[in-house]
Amino acid sequence: MTIIKRLVYLLDEQFRLPGTNFRFGLDPLMNLFPVVGDMTGFVISAGLLLAMARKGASNKLVVLMSINIFIDAIIGGIPLIGQVFDFFFKANSRNLRLLKEHYVEGKHSGSGKNTIILAIVILAVLLALMIFLLIKLGDWLISLF
Repeated sequence: MTIIKRLVYLLDEQFRLPGTNFRFGLDPLMNLFPVVGDMTGFVISAGLLLAMARKGASNKLVVLMSINIFIDAIIGGIPLIGQVFDFFFKANSRNLRLLKEHYVEGKHSGSGKNTIILAIVILAVLLALMIFLLIKLGDWLISLF
């Protein structure tokens, strides 16, 4: 669990804007690079989700976490709006909070034994949708020229 916490901190909270309490990590910085940054962030978030699922997350929890990743990937892939969105949404921190609620407060309970398969299916569908939307966005951008 400590490795997951460190990675989430690195991705979402590592840096602080001087003179403020606003924190951000590598995830929004990676997303400044179109497509490559979005895909990298998605793959890392998916890996974190699978690690959390292996730690015993319930089916309900995996679905909630997948929704966070989906929102981050889809809106984060929109030029300009997505880059700003990525600095504020912090899907990995949200997912870590959900995991803490699961373990500490007993929320989102249920068996976590079959969640790995569920997580892989959900993430594969999300990845395919993201690739499709990025291709459509690329076609649209090319048609402008």
